[in-house]
Amino acid sequence: MIQNKYIISLILLLLPLTAWAGQEQIIVKEGGEISSVRQAVEIASPGDHILIQPGTYHVANLEIDKPLVIEGVDRPVIDGESVGHIFVITADSVEIRGLNLINSGRSYVRDYSAILIEKAKDVIIEDNRLENVFFGIYLAETERGVIRGNRILSFERREAASGNGIHLWNVKTAKILDNVVEGQRDGIYLEFVEGAEISGNRANDNNRYGLHFMFSDNCIYRGNIFRRNGAGAAVMYSRNVDMVENLFEHNWGTASYGLLLKDMSRSRIERNRFYRNTVAILSEGSNDITVQRNDFELNGWAVNIKSSSQRNEFLENNFIENSFDVATDSPRNPNRFEGNYWSHYEGYDLDRDGIGDVPYRPVRLFSMIVDRRPESLILLRSMMITLLDTAERIMPVLTPETLVDEKPRMERIR
Repeated sequence: MIQNKYIISLILLLLPLTAWAGQEQIIVKEGGEISSVRQAVEIASPGDHILIQPGTYHVANLEIDKPLVIEGVDRPVIDGESVGHIFVITADSVEIRGLNLINSGRSYVRDYSAILIEKAKDVIIEDNRLENVFFGIYLAETERGVIRGNRILSFERREAASGNGIHLWNVKTAKILDNVVEGQRDGIYLEFVEGAEISGNRANDNNRYGLHFMFSDNCIYRGNIFRRNGAGAAVMYSRNVDMVENLFEHNWGTASYGLLLKDMSRSRIERNRFYRNTVAILSEGSNDITVQRNDFELNGWAVNIKSSSQRNEFLENNFIENSFDVATDSPRNPNRFEGNYWSHYEGYDLDRDGIGDVPYRPVRLFSMIVDRRPESLILLRSMMITLLDTAERIMPVLTPETLVDEKPRMERIR
């Protein structure tokens, strides 16, 4: 009986080795016995490892319908020849890494992509370079996908002729980590996504948005950089979204902003830096948002909050040398501003508790004039406007009387 137990234990120990022994490595090499990626995929068994040697391989609309690892050595070029998709993944547990994918198809009616993932789980796409593609990596009806460490570059400057770098539609618990996306329509696009993590990405110089976020709940984006895009990030029609430790900078233009909040609720914006954006945060119809410990520095408008946004809190933020700290179209204030540092504050602190003894009114009368007559912005630094703003701050008549920080901080919050 004891001997049987030892035999059973030995069999259990050897099972993983037996499973591994069934997996083969298939070498793809120019001029070799297997010289095409399609041939390697067709002959591979589930779980096999396809290793692609340096060279250029022509691949278009190749379906991967079984679990495989496809890996490049010294980043071989996979040329889609501008036909359609390059890879179409329909199986669970596929991994693609170390490739240089170029020239996906382009279309005004089809979302051709370098890598399309459809109805698959646990797919990993990492450490690839994608160039001159329409859509880069497209996830549709997937779960637990990981898109990590990829670089996606396109050079189409027309918004209508460019696709999104990383596109998620109807996706659950995806991780989008440490990617670089440049020159696409939207750097990262999410629609009907649940529980995603978007961390450590850089979305620069994209035609429309660095991040475009719609109907996606319970997500977090942390530690990303959104630089020189048409607009930094648009987060819309979603709830329970955490936006933490991101950098929004140099998103300039007549209709540009660092972060747009549109019909958002119960979300958190914390420890971000907004630097040199036309508008740092534009809020429309967004409620129950906590904006805390962010830096707003050298923006045109730091916060433009519309009357449709209510019950939001702006706490312990630094407002540093913005042209306008706060703008609103409402005569009342349904939001709370408290304990912020304002570089334009000219009050005093007689009891030396670090809190100004005089409340601060951050809405300038001139900001309301500019909202109605944009061309008047040319008068921004004039003495007449300074006197006008000072008089309104002392005796508010046109600006919202209740939009006030009762506890302005005397020093920048670290």
